[in-house]
Amino acid sequence: MFKKLLAGLLAFIAATAFATVDVNKASQTELEAVQGIGPAVATKIVKERSKGSFKDWSDVMDRVAGIKGAKAAKLSAAGLTVNGAAYDGSAAPAPKKSAKPAKKADAAPADAAPPKKQ
Repeated sequence: MFKKLLAGLLAFIAATAFATVDVNKASQTELEAVQGIGPAVATKIVKERSKGSFKDWSDVMDRVAGIKGAKAAKLSAAGLTVNGAAYDGSAAPAPKKSAKPAKKADAAPADAAPPKKQ
């Protein structure tokens, strides 16, 4: 009898340890239960989610400060999903556009010969 009770308890613990939490459906408390998400990040997620559901991991990384590639991978390994999908590493956010335009090559290359005088 004790062995069956212990086996049932261990099965329950194993099931909850690997439970997935979807970023679009989880409550603040459920988000905080994911290893790596504290109250501050959970609050940011809930606040951004109130503006609209997250489409994918890239959307999460763009909208939630503090979650980028490495953190997303750790959260995914801990059971966090976006629309049921785990982070696969290819959902990197789009590079941000530079505020300054690229400089034109006005000067002659350093290895070019100086102009000849006539």
